[in-house]
Amino acid sequence: MAGKIVVAGSLNMDLVGCASRLPVPGETLIGHQFFQAPGGKGANQAYAAAKLGARVAMIGRVGADDFGRRLRSNLAEAGCDVSGVAALPSTSTGVALIFVADSGENSILIVPGANGRFSPDDVASAAGHFEGAVMVMLQLETPLETVVAAARAARQEGAQVMLDPAPARPLPDELLRLTDILTPNETEAAILCGLPPGRLDPARAAAIGQELRGRGSEVVIIKLGEQGSVVVGGGEPRLLPAPRVTAIDTTAAGDVFNAALAVGLSEGRDLEAACRFAHRAASLSVTRLGAQSAAPTRAEVDRWDYRVH
Repeated sequence: MAGKIVVAGSLNMDLVGCASRLPVPGETLIGHQFFQAPGGKGANQAYAAAKLGARVAMIGRVGADDFGRRLRSNLAEAGCDVSGVAALPSTSTGVALIFVADSGENSILIVPGANGRFSPDDVASAAGHFEGAVMVMLQLETPLETVVAAARAARQEGAQVMLDPAPARPLPDELLRLTDILTPNETEAAILCGLPPGRLDPARAAAIGQELRGRGSEVVIIKLGEQGSVVVGGGEPRLLPAPRVTAIDTTAAGDVFNAALAVGLSEGRDLEAACRFAHRAASLSVTRLGAQSAAPTRAEVDRWDYRVH
């Protein structure tokens, strides 16, 4: 049986506007679609892992408002344990303002709300949720000291730590040493190394992955979008290609990748097999609009007939 996965992190309500392209600074565009959808990198990962059949517990904070109630309910309906998600009075639930172009590109502005009040003390009070976990998934949409506290709690319980360093910011070496699997995308990987963000070819990604691994993480997986991912650790650096798809919306594709990677590893797959499973799930998700609404079920991933690049 697959082991328990704990996600400590953010919950947001996504407010999504779609247009032919992304606006440039100072420009007003007319869009053609708007919708609200549950999101937040932490909640996205918890929801996607549950849809893929994992036993998942979510720890985080929402406001005592309608958005907060909807976010908790949505996770619970997917099968997540949300007893570690508390509603804070006089605080708004986090929101993400997302602009999606017809090409699938997106830009995102996050207003943290209750996520910004998720504290190390909250992690300590949720210690029971970490018991029996094989994987603890973390991101950077909550205070950094809280992320570090959750990584320490995971290690104390003998769980692996997977860190999605998004949104990218300088990280203390302690957190990297507490991280077993670091999963930046190409922009985040460059920022973590003090480099200007931009597209990476696999060779450059491998070099950056080696540098990040030297700071403490046992494995670094750099997500390269349609190119696939470069895996550094457990052997020579290698590029794993992604399935060929036509992207409609790339929002939360990285979250689905991380969730599926955690599920694969929790089921006993080796690293490369878990990454290939993660690519299938993430690639399927970008063929749909939304964040959690785009997360595929286990049956969809298992039966999907695809080709790789």
